[in-house]
Amino acid sequence: MAGSASHPTGLWLEEFTTPYYAFVDAGAEVDVASIQGGKAPIDPGSVRPEGKNPPSVERFLKDPVARAKIEASMKIEVLKATTYDAVFLPGGHGTMWDLPQSEPLARLLSDAWGEGKVVAAVCHGPAGLVNAKDETGKALVTGRRVAAFSNSEEVAANMDKQVPFALESRIRDLGARYESGPDFKPFAVRDGRLVTGQNPASSERVAELVLEAVRETALKR
Repeated sequence: MAGSASHPTGLWLEEFTTPYYAFVDAGAEVDVASIQGGKAPIDPGSVRPEGKNPPSVERFLKDPVARAKIEASMKIEVLKATTYDAVFLPGGHGTMWDLPQSEPLARLLSDAWGEGKVVAAVCHGPAGLVNAKDETGKALVTGRRVAAFSNSEEVAANMDKQVPFALESRIRDLGARYESGPDFKPFAVRDGRLVTGQNPASSERVAELVLEAVRETALKR
């Protein structure tokens, strides 16, 4: 995950840890993967001194099992959609550079959707959806309800001139039914097996909707 020399970025940790523990606590087995594999870069701005982080981040910092998964993430290209019930993409500004350029990720997401699995993303994670296709060959987000980091939030974060494209605009250009709530407040939507959230504060609700979608999908099989 990249950024500029003056503004290094990567995974926004809360967007990983909150869903991770929601899934683990629900009894799911969770694999962690990144584009290149190995140590997944974490945005330094998403980790504060001990005691000043969101609860899930505090838990992660004391969890050697979870930390080991981040330190030695699997490579996206080795994953098979058939293995999983859901594929989830956390965000962080770094995803804006890496995820849209990854053919293995686009293939994994397209395969997962075609096999009836749940596909989910939060904040800038939907940048990974832009090249994914649905079963008809159209962009996965076309005609579907999608939330993602808004243009106004990007301006407020002083990153609108740094990112390679405006995520809200790209999602809209692909024909998605983009939806959002107030800036930096929790907002998530579920459109069948597609679950997306707007910002870090939306991570918990996205995780809840993913678990809901996985359970409903399992009942239909």
